[in-house]
Amino acid sequence: MPVSLINPAGLPEVPLYRHVSVATGSRLLHLAGQVAVDADGQLVGEGDFAAQVKQCYRNISTALASAGAGFDDVVKLTCYLVDWTPEKLPVFMEAIEHVAAELEIDVPKPPFTGIGVTTLAGPGLLVEIEAVAVLD
Repeated sequence: MPVSLINPAGLPEVPLYRHVSVATGSRLLHLAGQVAVDADGQLVGEGDFAAQVKQCYRNISTALASAGAGFDDVVKLTCYLVDWTPEKLPVFMEAIEHVAAELEIDVPKPPFTGIGVTTLAGPGLLVEIEAVAVLD
């Protein structure tokens, strides 16, 4: 595996992610921001933040697999969250745990940036997640 995730001494423990990823692979994979739209282009989970987080992760899994990668190869996630408040964090984390079990993956916790936004590119979208992965 070309990715090591590290929480260095002197930085706080964060349950959602690790502060550093060290990648030693030779191919870099950039995923477009994934939103809660299914293969037919239909919005999944209208008005349901948790359902949309889950669909984003499903879409990331599909995109990674298309390049021969998996979540173990992810070195960075960037998440855009509509009308974000800290009270949504437990819902976000629970949704990730649920979809990880559904996909039968152990979702690593690479460096993560969450950005609160007022809107996304399409109507009804509540979350968009970008991923960067490194492959051997």
